[in-house]
Amino acid sequence: MTFLPWTRRLAAPILLSALAVAATAHAHDAADAGETNILAQKVRATNGRFETVATATAEGYAPIPCASGITGGAMGIHYVNAAYLKDDVVDLSKPEAVMYEPMADGKLKLVAVEYITSKGPASLEGQLFNFNSAPNRYGLGAFYELHVWAWKKNRTGTFADMNPDVSCDAMKMAD
Repeated sequence: MTFLPWTRRLAAPILLSALAVAATAHAHDAADAGETNILAQKVRATNGRFETVATATAEGYAPIPCASGITGGAMGIHYVNAAYLKDDVVDLSKPEAVMYEPMADGKLKLVAVEYITSKGPASLEGQLFNFNSAPNRYGLGAFYELHVWAWKKNRTGTFADMNPDVSCDAMKMAD
């Protein structure tokens, strides 16, 4: 195979660009696992006390019904702290909601936290929040929110709203 002199000069930058794109895609996939994501690690370290629901309720969190997605997956049962919801302060150690997945044995398993504020655009340690306009299904005014799937891997992303591997089905069995 014969290469023209000008094609050799183009081949190296194109190859380097392709390798950079592949490396970036791999790093993004690893970060989305939540295991190597620095913010998810900080959330786990700071909020691990919520492994038990008793801690959440002792700190003023109250449950709202399990939230399922219309196309599948769920967020789980949110334990919401009304005082934190009203203060609009974003604090790593004081999430507005702590999320639990109902298990078949009736226990609740910590899967994620959610930060919520009406002031925005909002971010936490460089991670931008999602905007929810009003009216919305929560009956709230417009707000910014960030889910952090720090305890259960979310194949759609560490900061996605719904997790396809979380289910509210155990709640239906209990009814």
